Amino acid sequence: MSIRWITPQWPAPANVKALATLRSGGVSVGPYASLNLATHVGDRRENVDRNRALLRDAARLPSEPVWLEQVHGVAVWDAACASAEPPVADAAIARVPNCICTIMTADCLPVVFCDLDGGAVGAAHAGWRGLAGGVLEATVEAMESVPSRVIAWLGPAIEHSAFEVGEEVREQFLSRSAAHEPAFVRNERNRWQADIYRLARIELVRLGLAGVYGGDFNVFGESERFFSYRREKQTGRMATMVWLTDRA
Repeated sequence: MSIRWITPQWPAPANVKALATLRSGGVSVGPYASLNLATHVGDRRENVDRNRALLRDAARLPSEPVWLEQVHGVAVWDAACASAEPPVADAAIARVPNCICTIMTADCLPVVFCDLDGGAVGAAHAGWRGLAGGVLEATVEAMESVPSRVIAWLGPAIEHSAFEVGEEVREQFLSRSAAHEPAFVRNERNRWQADIYRLARIELVRLGLAGVYGGDFNVFGESERFFSYRREKQTGRMATMVWLTDRA
C-alpha cells in the first residue's frame, strides 16, 4: 500500500505546505504497522529510518524534517537551527524556506500555523498538558507574527467520546480560564469526557487568530487510518508537518 496523507483544507498562502501522515504505507510490523515515524516507541530503528525515507520521497519533502524530542512541555524550537540531537521541545517554527516543522502524535492534537503573509509557520504538540501549559500561545509568540494575521489547522487527534480524564485535568484548565468549562462533560463513571478540539479552539480564539480550521478527526475509532496510544498502548506515531517554500 502506498503512503497516503491528509492535506489540510485551510486558506494558507501558496508558499505554505503542510501534511499529516496516516498509518499505512510503511515497512514496520506488529503494533507499529506500518508507517511508524517515531524512534522512541520500541520499533526497529532501521524500519523507522526506512519509513522516514519513504515519506521524504513520496511527499517530495525539500529537506529532512526536524524531529523533536517531545516532553509534553511548551518549549519552541526554531527549525532553521542546526542540532546534532533531536531538540527537546513540543513546538517548532520556521521563517525561512524548506525548514520542516514536525510534530509526532498518536492521540494528542497536532496544530499547524501560518501567517497570511506567508512569512512564518509553526507546529505544536498539543496534548492536554501542553494545552493547559500554553504551548499554542508560545508557538504563536515564537512566530513573531501578528495573531490576527495567523491561521491554524487542527490535525488528527482523539475524539471527545474516547478521551476520558480525571477531575485534576479539568481543574488545570479551569484554573487557566473558566471559558474551558464547556469542553468537559461528566460521564457515568463520575469522570470527564474532554473535547481536545474545543479546548484548542478556545485557546486560539482567545489569542485572536484570523481563523481555525480542521478538527474533525476520530483517531481512536479509526484504527485502519490512525495510530492511537489509548486504543493500543504499544503503537507507532504519525507526523504532522508544515514548511515554507520559496516564493514564486
